[in-house]
Amino acid sequence: MKLKLIAQLGLTALSFKALAQEKANYIGNRAPLRENPYIELPIGAIKPQGWLREMLVRQRNGATGNLDKLYPIVMNNRNGWLGGDGDQWERGPYWIDGLLPLAYILDDKEMIAKVKPWVEWSIKSAQPDGYFGPAKDYGPEPGVQRDNAKDWWPKMVMLKILKQYYQATEDKRVITLLTNYFKYQLNDLPKHPLDHWTFWAKYREADNLSVVYWLYNITGDKFLLDLSEILHKQGYDFTTAFLNTDILSRPNTFHGVNLAQGIKEPAIYYQQHPEDKYLQALKKGYADLKKYNGTANGMYGGDEGLHGNSPTQGAELCSVVELMFSLEQTLAITGDMAYADHLEKIAFNTLPAQTNEDYTMRQYFQQANQVMLTRYAGRNFDTNHSGTDLCYGLLTGYPCCTSNMHQGWPKFVQNLWYATPDKGLAALIYSSSQVKAKVADGVEVVFDETTNYPFEETIKFTLASHQAGSKTLKFPLHLRIPAWCKKGTIKVNGQQIVESAGNQEIKIDREWKKGDVVELSLPMHVYKNTWVENSISVERGPILYGLKIGNERKIVQNEKGKVAYGATYEEIRPTTPWNYGLVSVPNNKMDEQYKVEKAAPMSNYPWTEASAPIVLKTQGKRIPQWTLYNEQAGPLPWSIAYVEDEVKQSLEDITLVPYGSTKLRISQFPQVRK
Repeated sequence: MKLKLIAQLGLTALSFKALAQEKANYIGNRAPLRENPYIELPIGAIKPQGWLREMLVRQRNGATGNLDKLYPIVMNNRNGWLGGDGDQWERGPYWIDGLLPLAYILDDKEMIAKVKPWVEWSIKSAQPDGYFGPAKDYGPEPGVQRDNAKDWWPKMVMLKILKQYYQATEDKRVITLLTNYFKYQLNDLPKHPLDHWTFWAKYREADNLSVVYWLYNITGDKFLLDLSEILHKQGYDFTTAFLNTDILSRPNTFHGVNLAQGIKEPAIYYQQHPEDKYLQALKKGYADLKKYNGTANGMYGGDEGLHGNSPTQGAELCSVVELMFSLEQTLAITGDMAYADHLEKIAFNTLPAQTNEDYTMRQYFQQANQVMLTRYAGRNFDTNHSGTDLCYGLLTGYPCCTSNMHQGWPKFVQNLWYATPDKGLAALIYSSSQVKAKVADGVEVVFDETTNYPFEETIKFTLASHQAGSKTLKFPLHLRIPAWCKKGTIKVNGQQIVESAGNQEIKIDREWKKGDVVELSLPMHVYKNTWVENSISVERGPILYGLKIGNERKIVQNEKGKVAYGATYEEIRPTTPWNYGLVSVPNNKMDEQYKVEKAAPMSNYPWTEASAPIVLKTQGKRIPQWTLYNEQAGPLPWSIAYVEDEVKQSLEDITLVPYGSTKLRISQFPQVRK
């Protein structure tokens, strides 16, 4: 009947879809782009609560809100993105890419005032031919000009910023600027392809492509689809590389950050060409990355080149936040819940571990097995930067992460909730928050999400209000059961309506009224995963656990040469043994071997060993031959197969704490016999 009616009205399938889109609550993909299962909400629609809000507040009070003061040589008014003769490369835009969503999520006027000069200058820099941005290329040092003045790569970061600015303000000048710039790209890319000046843009093309599609969904300009084909063709072919080669098994084939950004390209392009090969490329790419380079914390050896799966290889902080962003976009496009599980693994473990408590210092690299953070240039990294790569500091290692680390938490907040094409809402990533969004036929609702997840098992969603007043309102609510959960349950107003195995999306489509409460229960059990050299990780829910190691922390002045503009840094050394193996038991006996204890009341900042809400108590054996090597944990001994002396070691009581609460840890353990 519907098709017959369309024919009578003389509507094509494409125009019908366009009409449907006009009636939708939020802008989704316009034909011929494939309809995505989830649609991003405007910046500011989601407000974090609890510990997640505290993370954003600490960013505001720490480096994110004050980088112009802490790193003035790059972030002052001499920056090329403010019209000066300083850095016109990535560092200024990197900072704003995190500062902007943070400012608008917190509705912080002081931070918004810091954002606006960067946006205003970019808009006013537009040239008659559509080009925008600095006209000359200066490096980080003011006045030092380079020869790649029009490199495409730094503009890609500013494209992300302008998109977010429009989402927050609906400033139509952004649409004009992007339209003209993309026309410039359409004309100039055939003459100056993505890798004409440097190779960065070729691998990071997906960030450009995603903004092209976003603009097309607003304007419908057909030339944007032509541009998308050029971008895809000139970008690195991740699809073919993942599907048809074993490239991820080979060291140093990718720069770690290039891979973290580029891995989403098959998903982005899939929107225009919904062929199964792009989804299969994604699955194989992530599987190969884990197999050949993966570590227990959800990241991979990439220090800076791809470098295998030893738990002492480094993961760059830029890679952490960029992989989170790639997973967020891939989840929204594909609807595959595996990407939500992976995102939570990184957000609840890797990200909080790599910054300090007041968000003024960070590591350049972090290790899954990390037992000594000292200035030492002899570690087995692909690239060493003055030996400070593992130390905490504002500018240790290399300063790119100082600028880029800020996007992690704000964009995580942005992806807690989505709109859906069926005019409902989806909560797929869990943390305390409040969302204000339109459902049904444009009716605004407010949901309060209350939880101590990921430390506790229960998540409550309360419909706090809706514009329909006392009337009921019909719309769907989509929730996720993570893959690690054996059996999740959903109750509505105390009555159980769903019991489901993990790795599922559950749709609750009903008549809602103000005050309705949905309770999602995700029972957590202790389980293990196996890694390189038959080592194991111990996990509970989305949390990875690491050995609690006593430590001493020391602030060191730069006395051994230049460390990124003379900054101080923090060294951390162990004060208790770290070389333990864990007793080998099957997965179905893990709950017997590990005692779950509440260690501290839930606080607004659970990311220290003292404030960790949940710890695991178990027993382990010291392994005498496992010792320090190059000021880090030595190579993992093969599990179980030890010399006879190992048997003489006695079992000792040990404590495992959440990975994100550690600075030193072992998270991939050799297995020993009881």
